[in-house]
Amino acid sequence: MVTASRVLGSAFFLSGFEVQDAPRYGAERRGAPTFAYVRASRTPIRERGVIRHPDLVIIGDDSLPAVPVAGVMEGVSAHTATLIHTRETAEAWKHRLNLAGPVMTLPTSEEVADDTDLPFVGCVSAGAAARLVGVISREALVKAVDKEIAPFGQAAVRENERRALQAYERMAAHAGTVTEGVEIAAAGYDAPEWIQVPFEEARISAPAIHAAATSVQVKTGAWRTMRPVVDDTRCNQCWWICSTFCPDSAITVSAESRPEIDYDHCKGCMICVAICPSHAIDAVREQEAQTKEPEGP
Repeated sequence: MVTASRVLGSAFFLSGFEVQDAPRYGAERRGAPTFAYVRASRTPIRERGVIRHPDLVIIGDDSLPAVPVAGVMEGVSAHTATLIHTRETAEAWKHRLNLAGPVMTLPTSEEVADDTDLPFVGCVSAGAAARLVGVISREALVKAVDKEIAPFGQAAVRENERRALQAYERMAAHAGTVTEGVEIAAAGYDAPEWIQVPFEEARISAPAIHAAATSVQVKTGAWRTMRPVVDDTRCNQCWWICSTFCPDSAITVSAESRPEIDYDHCKGCMICVAICPSHAIDAVREQEAQTKEPEGP
């Protein structure tokens, strides 16, 4: 998505627009959703920060809309166009997400067995977006890909060009679907009342997923692309390091001093893998780990 924003931003710039493109990372680099924002205007852009009311949303991982805390659908309105990389139909997603605006899909490459390994998704997204906005030419798109992918060598440039142009042509029927939204007027705005939040003890407000008043029902493990797996033969039962460093308290310790990982809420940040002194925790691809799970009765 960062690559997509850079390519799209460069294509806008080469088409005569003022541009901003900026990535946004969560607290955890691995396992958490990554966003990138692009603003383009014929006039100077004064606004900064998160785009609250997007004209176009591109989703590279179709597992994210089902996770509300991922926030990929925030600010979507009837004006917003949505493009999803998926093997399902646009109609299915429009119904599933109850979207009023137009929905388009790009098929996930059949050459990739694991959806987490999509080396061309950035330029494919940028190519599709360039056609959807209706103001970027093929030439500007090709120059943008050349500029942003050049450090990876000419072979990578040529293949990304091909993929981007393929997506550009695929969206031909939807050219110009994305238009500039109307600015939200400040007239009639009611400022929120000040709310005094009382101080809470650590046992209440600490980040323990199974404690009271937390989001235990939100299965944040759906974000995970890599899974930490404990090898009991190498675990020295130190009992406290991995469980203490886990940012979501997704690791508990059994009565035998063995770490037990709550995969419903482990996001796959791999901090436990990095800090385990005996290297008893391995990082395993989530898809591979799921195929090895025993089947239920």
